[in-house]
Amino acid sequence: MNTSDFDIPNPLGIHALVWIGDTSAASVETAITQTAAAGYDILEFSLHDSVNLDIAGTKALLREHGLATACSRGLARDADVSSEDPAVVARGQQLLQESLRVTAGIGGTVLTGALYSAFGKAPGPLTKTGRDNVIGVLRELATEAHPLGVTLGLEVCNRYETNVVNTARDALALADDIGADNVMIHVDTYHMNIEEADLVSPVLELGDRLGYVHIGENHRGYLGSGHLDFPAFFDALARIDYRGPVTFESFSSAVLAPGLSNDLAIWRNLWSDGSDLATKAHQFIAQGLTAARQP
Repeated sequence: MNTSDFDIPNPLGIHALVWIGDTSAASVETAITQTAAAGYDILEFSLHDSVNLDIAGTKALLREHGLATACSRGLARDADVSSEDPAVVARGQQLLQESLRVTAGIGGTVLTGALYSAFGKAPGPLTKTGRDNVIGVLRELATEAHPLGVTLGLEVCNRYETNVVNTARDALALADDIGADNVMIHVDTYHMNIEEADLVSPVLELGDRLGYVHIGENHRGYLGSGHLDFPAFFDALARIDYRGPVTFESFSSAVLAPGLSNDLAIWRNLWSDGSDLATKAHQFIAQGLTAARQP
């Protein structure tokens, strides 16, 4: 069943780590064909393994299967734009610029994630110098992204993954300070469950500043098998008339991504059949969004 079979304005996406753990040519082909078969509109790639990605081949295969694409990433301790060390900041900026090149190269229009810091529990709070470095680097990156037609997303992540942006309000303040029209806010229900008071008020506060959504259960497994109030969240999206991507993100030890699985603390096998997981997630999201828009 495809997204077009439902009465919703949102393109539905899925994270490639539901299918594969790397970006070799064979893995990318698997992810693209499986995504199309499951009825999704968008395939999101994590760029942790982008050195192995065949840019031209991936773009052609996405086009062949009628899929749009988005890219996401976090940074590393030795390449962190929120650092006070100019050399570390410079390496982080270079990593972001390379990620922008890959995103545009495969036909993507969104580069999102923890673009503002190293991924993982920070050793201490963010400093003023570190925040100023984030603003300066992302302001330049937004300028570079503009002629490429790429929008940058600030994903709101939990306190154990970053010390820069933990709430929607944090992200708004950072985006305002960056001051670029092609910088939007990206929320994720998994992270919201940890940091926000509820799943509704942040969405209403963001309004048209919300540009990308990750749907994930509180334990990152099958949607509807946890405790998150998805009907309330879908209703909030409908109330602001959100028409952007809604992308399913789930992780299990059944699909291992070198390095990233450890960074994300993927210790449990929450599912083993990516196809079953993806098909049920598509139906869950589409039905939830449709119900929220009923009079």
